[in-house]
Amino acid sequence: MNIEIVEKAEHLQLIEVWEASVRATHDFLAEDDLQELKPLILEQYFDSVDLRCAKNGDGEIQGFCGVHDGSIEMLFISPNARGKGIGAMLAAHAIKKQGASKVDVNEQNEQALGFYQHIGFKVTGRSSVDGQGKPYPLLHMAL
Repeated sequence: MNIEIVEKAEHLQLIEVWEASVRATHDFLAEDDLQELKPLILEQYFDSVDLRCAKNGDGEIQGFCGVHDGSIEMLFISPNARGKGIGAMLAAHAIKKQGASKVDVNEQNEQALGFYQHIGFKVTGRSSVDGQGKPYPLLHMAL
């Protein structure tokens, strides 16, 4: 598995990984909210973070991570690649090479919460809504 800088031409592949990952892990998210987020992520959010992806030996993107201002803003793994250490590898890269020390996690996403706790993050606060003002509480975490 190689970690590489994401090229703009790969954004369409990333959004496919994002959607598949969200559908597999964010069962609390309404379909309308997912459809509202998708173009924002593709057209704005990818460009606002330092993106890295994990590619297998065939060059296929298995997951990606975006960091901005010391915070992991996005970390998504293809459903068929989950449980293989790719998320931990991307998170370690974000921490060691991209200076990440914070992350916000949807409170309802217990798998992500457990993942970040397992790699050393601790809950430092809570917001009752997400970044779009939707009723999806966020837990603020830091190393």
